[in-house]
Amino acid sequence: MFATSVGLEYFDSYRNLEIMPHSKPTAMDADQAAGMLAAIGHPTRLRVFRELIQVGPSGLAAGDIARLLAMPCSSLHFHLRILQNSGLLVSRQDGRFVFYAARFESMSGLLAYLTDNCCGGNPCMPLKTTTTCQVLD
Repeated sequence: MFATSVGLEYFDSYRNLEIMPHSKPTAMDADQAAGMLAAIGHPTRLRVFRELIQVGPSGLAAGDIARLLAMPCSSLHFHLRILQNSGLLVSRQDGRFVFYAARFESMSGLLAYLTDNCCGGNPCMPLKTTTTCQVLD
């Protein structure tokens, strides 16, 4: 199972080689949603994810996250990998530093999946108006 011209190689949380296609995001399935919910189901990972949501699309360096949460870097790295493998975080290298940011489109997809067909398609709660973060490419 090696990458083809239509996909990228990556390792999932079980270290199995998979292929991610270069295509538009599709509707989330139950396995993807369960993986994301499992990732943020741990108190430490939920704290990390909430901090990165609050920071916005620019994200934070791994060392800054560790200091903010008063965690050893080795423990934090483990949790960041799980969040990244679930699709909730993205990382980028900038010199010696690795920056992590929340993937807002994944979070929105998860919320859409969870509320899809809520109350038989009828609104069951008034929608709260919120400001949205602009994701920069």
